Amino acid sequence: MSALEATSADLPVLMAETGRKARAAAGVLATASAERKHAALIGAAHALGRHRADILAANAIDLEAGRARGMTAAFLDRLQLSDKRIDAMIDGLRAIAALPDPVGTVMAEWTRPNGLVISRVRTPLGVIGVIFESRPNVTADAGALCLKSGNAVILRGGSDSVTSSRAIHACLVEGLRVAGLPADAIQIVPTTDRAAVGEMLRGLNGNIDVIVPRGGKTLVARVQEEARVPVFAHLEGLCHTFIDKSARLDMAVSVTLNAKMRRTGICGATETLLVHRDVVATHLKPVIDALIGKGCEIRGDETVQKLIPQAIAATEEDWRTEYEDAIIAVKIVADVDEAIAHITRYSSHHTEAIITEDPASVARFFAEIDSAILLHNASTQFADGGEFGFGGEIGIATGKFHARGPVGVEQLTSFKYLVRGNGQVRP
Repeated sequence: MSALEATSADLPVLMAETGRKARAAAGVLATASAERKHAALIGAAHALGRHRADILAANAIDLEAGRARGMTAAFLDRLQLSDKRIDAMIDGLRAIAALPDPVGTVMAEWTRPNGLVISRVRTPLGVIGVIFESRPNVTADAGALCLKSGNAVILRGGSDSVTSSRAIHACLVEGLRVAGLPADAIQIVPTTDRAAVGEMLRGLNGNIDVIVPRGGKTLVARVQEEARVPVFAHLEGLCHTFIDKSARLDMAVSVTLNAKMRRTGICGATETLLVHRDVVATHLKPVIDALIGKGCEIRGDETVQKLIPQAIAATEEDWRTEYEDAIIAVKIVADVDEAIAHITRYSSHHTEAIITEDPASVARFFAEIDSAILLHNASTQFADGGEFGFGGEIGIATGKFHARGPVGVEQLTSFKYLVRGNGQVRP
């Protein structure tokens, strides 16, 4: 019986073995040289290029199945691979390979009055479970980041992207073998049975050290409710852009258009636009016209409805919705205070942006809003590990413990203390 045909009775055994293999591989990776990890990542990048046609053919199978199931345009966009997106994966692997190896890095060092020298050094977390939906490129990002940080990883992608993810995973394994590292260092759950997620959340007999969920609200809620291991929470991306009264019109138009419409299905897409009432006469219509021109649906408050004939009345639910589609909710606010209050009430603490030329407004926005990423005069779609120089990301952590914002190689490490003495005893 193949792994893909595993029955519910077989599944716990299958997943337990996956965890055991990951733990064994993690022991090897923890002491693997930077050179070997670099070689594995470059080898995987070469493999992605060589197997480009196979990956695109696998993706075509997933896309056909998605269309047959009535998948929305936004979800199909998340799922779709292209030469450009494969090139981006290759570039991401190379960028991650080029990063300094975090393992063993001395974070701080000091000498005590008694002569003890204490160092805090980075160490791998161990085995990371990554549960994600739709985006097959997460396979490459997560696998590469975990490898670079000395961690083994167990990947569980959505059933809608399973064929694409397996094709990408095969390239990562090829890179591991080229470098003489264990193939089990990057595993993909060998079944589409949803019960496999439950097995991971229970920790696979203590073999998973942390879970990283990357998906919609339903997935993250399940992970947070059921997980028996620590979770790097990646909540929905209910992101806001605020056009302040001193915002330049050209910038307000270009940044807002990019923040909403560059890719509507990603977690960094702006879902709510706030506009200062002092610039409604000059800024609102040009910004909204640009959005409508790109096919965006407008849901607005009473003022917006009066000025924009195409606007649909926004409901309370619209301020709470991550559309992941070409829809935006628009509200007119009296001042910075009201903008901050609205974001504080409705935000998922992911990413918020302010467009303004007023340093005082920026200072308040940055100081008073408690989200993982805050931007000034830039698109919310920069909420991405690659754009932060991390090479890639496993996700955007919206919690406050251990990791926050893009989760890259440093966030996938812990630390330990090394204490050096010359015979000291404690009095």
